[in-house]
Amino acid sequence: MKSEIKMKRIFIVSLLIAFNFLLLKSNLVLSNECLTQEQLEAEVLKERKKWDINLDNQYGIEEVVYGLQLISGLKNIETLTNDYGMTFVLVQPGTFVMGSPENELGRDSKEIQHSVTFTQAFYIQTTEVTQGQWKAVMGNNPSYFSSCGDNCPVEKVSWNDVMEFIISLNEKENKLEYRLPTEAEWEYAARAGSTSAFANGKISETGCALDVNLNEMGWYCGNENSKTHPVAQKNANAWGLFDMHGNVWEWCNDWYDSYPDISVTNPTGPSSGTQRVLRGGDWGSPSQSSRSAKRSATFPSYCDSNFGFRLSITLNP
Repeated sequence: MKSEIKMKRIFIVSLLIAFNFLLLKSNLVLSNECLTQEQLEAEVLKERKKWDINLDNQYGIEEVVYGLQLISGLKNIETLTNDYGMTFVLVQPGTFVMGSPENELGRDSKEIQHSVTFTQAFYIQTTEVTQGQWKAVMGNNPSYFSSCGDNCPVEKVSWNDVMEFIISLNEKENKLEYRLPTEAEWEYAARAGSTSAFANGKISETGCALDVNLNEMGWYCGNENSKTHPVAQKNANAWGLFDMHGNVWEWCNDWYDSYPDISVTNPTGPSSGTQRVLRGGDWGSPSQSSRSAKRSATFPSYCDSNFGFRLSITLNP
């Protein structure tokens, strides 16, 4: 039985590698927002080495699916960039299962699984809002890690501060409707079609020990060196989004409350509450806090050196 399973896995991995190299040898033209041919070759070589070394004990179907999503999705990413250098990815309508399965390592009981459907596309920023982008809009820099530089995420901002930023940005641009993503939109984008703890696969550690998958996707207490890091230094997910796992917690628009136990469409969260939702984990968080399903919340007036955000754009129907 074990031999049969191993052979099936070898077959699947072989298909993945073959698929990757078919893409490399094709005349596929990648847009400026995607990987160059040289970068793609390097990524495939890195993945091939990883499969060859760890085939027996570390990677499974989830990682294979992620690889296929990542490679095939690169040529289909539609983006826009505003006057402040903020780049956004178009997220198409769809349905996904929000929350985590009961057997997910590090799971919280508040992560009740339920089906969520989006009927309208929306844009979401490819990175967290940076210190440089905040300064360009607001003329100041509230960040504790200001020495990290303009390409590091702005932090030490409350939900209320973010609302002021959005109002100012909307007034200055006056052509797009910027806002925070809803909690459901955030998780939909973070998963990018995946169903595992991280967008690139399962979780193997709950604390600060090295988690192989998270280490490739984000900054957490196992690799962060007690600070934030410039955005987009780790791997993007299959939809071209960086730092959805770790670096800074990201404010969402929703008031915090328990999940519904029924299927929902275009959810926006409760109409009132006392705390606002935060997602994604941060530079000092354990691995389990950076999972796609992990929920956190605090008062909208509270700020800390691990609180940041990314923006969404509403598309008029």
